[in-house]
Amino acid sequence: MDSNHQSNYKLSKTEKKLLRKQIKARHTLLRHEGIETVSYATQSLIVANGGLGNQVSRNQLLPVLEKCGLVDALLMPPNKPYSCVRYKTVEESKTAYDTLNGKEIVDDLGQKIILYLNFVEKAQWKELGLQALPPGLKVIEEIISSEDEKMLLESVNWTEDTENQNCLPDICESILEKWLKEGFIKHKPDQLTINQYEPGHGIPAHIDTHSAFEDEIISLSLGSEIVMDFKHPDGMTVPVMLPCRSLLVMTGESRYLWTHGITPRKFDTVQASKGHKSGIITSDVEDLTLNKRGIRTSFTFRKVRQTPCNCSYPLVCDSQMKETPASFPESDKEALQLEQDYVHRVYEEIARHFSSTRHTPWPHIVEFLKALPSGSLVADIGCGNGKYLGINNELYMIGCDHSQNLVDICRERQYQAFVCDALAVPIRSGSCDACISIAVIHHFATAERRVAALQELVRLLRPGGKALIYVWAMEQEYNKKKSKYLRENRTSQGMKEEISNDASVQELLVKQLPNVGNQDSAHSVSSINDFQDGGCNSKNVANSKLPIHTNRTSFHSQDLLVPWHFKGNPGKDKRVEPFGPLGSRDPGPVFHRYYHVFCEGELEAACRTLNNISILQSYYDQGNWCVILQKV
Repeated sequence: MDSNHQSNYKLSKTEKKLLRKQIKARHTLLRHEGIETVSYATQSLIVANGGLGNQVSRNQLLPVLEKCGLVDALLMPPNKPYSCVRYKTVEESKTAYDTLNGKEIVDDLGQKIILYLNFVEKAQWKELGLQALPPGLKVIEEIISSEDEKMLLESVNWTEDTENQNCLPDICESILEKWLKEGFIKHKPDQLTINQYEPGHGIPAHIDTHSAFEDEIISLSLGSEIVMDFKHPDGMTVPVMLPCRSLLVMTGESRYLWTHGITPRKFDTVQASKGHKSGIITSDVEDLTLNKRGIRTSFTFRKVRQTPCNCSYPLVCDSQMKETPASFPESDKEALQLEQDYVHRVYEEIARHFSSTRHTPWPHIVEFLKALPSGSLVADIGCGNGKYLGINNELYMIGCDHSQNLVDICRERQYQAFVCDALAVPIRSGSCDACISIAVIHHFATAERRVAALQELVRLLRPGGKALIYVWAMEQEYNKKKSKYLRENRTSQGMKEEISNDASVQELLVKQLPNVGNQDSAHSVSSINDFQDGGCNSKNVANSKLPIHTNRTSFHSQDLLVPWHFKGNPGKDKRVEPFGPLGSRDPGPVFHRYYHVFCEGELEAACRTLNNISILQSYYDQGNWCVILQKV
């Protein structure tokens, strides 16, 4: 109902429901998007639920809107559940308001969507600047004919043992020779990987291992077009359209420094203009729509490297690492050394920068502290910059941390804090009414040391005292909801990088092309990268390298190194070097922190090994497993 069209008759039940939904949409737009609606008629309308984020495409929505008048513009921002339509006249806009409010349409997935419209003065979305392809990246359209595409697809037998498919290399030989002759590629590959992806599947963001393959990596897309996302270490993401029968060529910076991956989803946000085929997906909200994915098959060619990599990006190059890569510890001594190198030293270096990112207390932790009786003595073990030490002025709180620099920040803020090891806290046994341990225990490198840290918390508690413990969760998507860690990925289209494990691939074929390179050495090389796949039941092998996690993506290993991209003066740590040539970009050094991410039930199970405790509560909070225990 139009708020301007007041009537004397009583609203029906249906009209009341529609009005409530319309008002709710208005409040949601203001609260979450900062879009303010108005009560008077204008040329522009916000269409709640009619957005690309709701799987409503431009081709679906525009005809519905055009039935009410001449549409001047339809703005559809990427990944948003709303759009904005501007009509030629206010009268046409009012007609749409009266006609389409509460109208039911069907989205691209066949689900019913109800539209709610509100007037706005104008709707503007901040446009991102024009981007260029990552340096060294090119996309060549129509690299093969539709006949060649059909021949290649028919040559793949997904049910047959790969060792028996000797025809594949012969088919590819002539194609590769042609690409070499025409200058599309510079080197002839000697290794081939064939993957097939159903709609909704993806590829984890990764960099192909430097030491395994030469500079040039090429990938032929067959069957269906796809959007592939390239991400620079500074957080910038560039979505690139790969049309059917196109060739992606990665060399230089795009091959060695940028991660590439495909987000698991059934629709891609693409340019609506028909002339746009390959290249960057821009943020032009007047030219975006949805494109339904089909079955895509990729032929990825690489050349196996015979000598160490000497690229210009030593920080991410496994051939040029200054130190022996961190390995899973075999003994308590090795665990202590791992923690010293990849936890304690790192936090000393990044303390100021780390503190600048840790300023918002988490609601459930605040709730725990504020529920404690007035006058309680509370110890924050691993207090960091002390953000929880001043939450409740009715408590006597003291903090401790292994980092001198973080403790200094606490003292600058007039908090009581001291330096110590969380396994040996110099506080008298049974003296604390409560303890908190927030994001600490996941930094201990063995199960025994993690249990010892829990035991130390219990030692500090008086009988009846409570402890709240938070650790990072392996499950960054829980109950079909993605954690804040995944949602906060900074991308050019607001894309959330909830990359799934590599279970998306129907089949993986790795073939060595004939009579090229060293066959024996090639077979032992990883076909994609260092990802250590496997769920919570996977175990690290002694002396195995710890994988380096890609930030803002799902975890693929419980024990791993998580990068911290430092901003500020890095000091003199010899383990840290700046990235190679980046033009005007200088992302700064990267430190790696050791983590053991906990699986569901693991923290609770560790707590149950302790004596004289009862678990009061066990829950999941924004990508963390949490336990409240009580000393009995």
